[in-house]
Amino acid sequence: MSGPPTGPGDPATHWHDGTRCVHAGLPEPEPGQPFLPGPVFAAPYHLDPWQGPAATPNGYGRPDNPTRRLLEAAIGELEGGDCRVFASGQAAITGLLLAVLRPGDTVLLPADGYFPVRAFATATLAGMGVRVGFVPTAGPYPSFDDVRLVLLETPANPGLDVADIAAVADAAHAAGALVAVDNTTATPLGQRPLDLGADLVVASGTKALTGHSDLLLGYVAARSAELLETVTGWRTTTGAVPGAFDAWLAHRSLATLDLRLARQSANAAALVELLAGRPDVTGLRWPGRPEDPAYPVASRQLRRMPGVLSFDLGDADRVARFVAGSRLVAAATSFGGLHTSADRRAQWGDDTAPGFVRLSCGVEDTADLVADVTAALDDAGAAGPLS
Repeated sequence: MSGPPTGPGDPATHWHDGTRCVHAGLPEPEPGQPFLPGPVFAAPYHLDPWQGPAATPNGYGRPDNPTRRLLEAAIGELEGGDCRVFASGQAAITGLLLAVLRPGDTVLLPADGYFPVRAFATATLAGMGVRVGFVPTAGPYPSFDDVRLVLLETPANPGLDVADIAAVADAAHAAGALVAVDNTTATPLGQRPLDLGADLVVASGTKALTGHSDLLLGYVAARSAELLETVTGWRTTTGAVPGAFDAWLAHRSLATLDLRLARQSANAAALVELLAGRPDVTGLRWPGRPEDPAYPVASRQLRRMPGVLSFDLGDADRVARFVAGSRLVAAATSFGGLHTSADRRAQWGDDTAPGFVRLSCGVEDTADLVADVTAALDDAGAAGPLS
């Protein structure tokens, strides 16, 4: 019932996404026990009086928790590597950067990716002597000579450009650099960066991975025992771990990931078709649209398209009228949840136009969502005059 595939002869190596999600990380079945054990709440555990912590995997709650380990096994199976979970996506990505980089190192970050990562790099990494460079997700990329780490976020948040992971990894490795990929938007069902040559995967599990808008979570995954040991040591020292209940909620939510993503992607495709035909909507981006500049790479690299799209309504007031007039689109940040939401990114400090909207498709019925968005856009009217 559980466990990672053991080899080509194991039927689990041929399981499809839905089956993998439902069974990922579950313990072997035992009569009288639940499919997914409940959360273990503990700070200290009983220790063996003679051997101490060497006698059991559980010694103290910060480094050791069985609920957390089951979740790590589940995410690791989906990503194709070993996993360590963190208290949030930001804790995971800053922990990765601080664990891997040293004064004098050079790191290249996406110029159009999640802006708190850029802010952290400018304020903290540069302050400790790390040389920080910013590169657009779609390139062009500079020489990777003397670079320690290249971080990609693909599809990028919020602009949804796509990087060719395999091509960047080949070039970076030839120069001796490591490659990490932020897989938040795609999820491990959309792409497995480790299969494409990345050394590390980092992601916010707060979003589509767990998808119920009720917890914060992040993770780092790798196939290199040395890299994972470095990240694990950092997490243990800093204590950036999720609580047992959040870990249990996340594992419970993983089971429906395939189903949720299928509806979200279908809703995105339908809304893109609607928005593409409206003259009052500009700057439409979705990597699954053949006319999108990211499509040539995305169609090769992504196994499924995300439920996130972006567009411009001209000004902040029209965005507010659109969301206020909708019955199904909530005004909220984050993305990947069950409920469709719209986020005007400029209000958070992103370098985007005032009317730029990142729209995250939920799992509502497609016909209802299309009708609602149509009516809300009609009622919102045209954008006001530029100031």
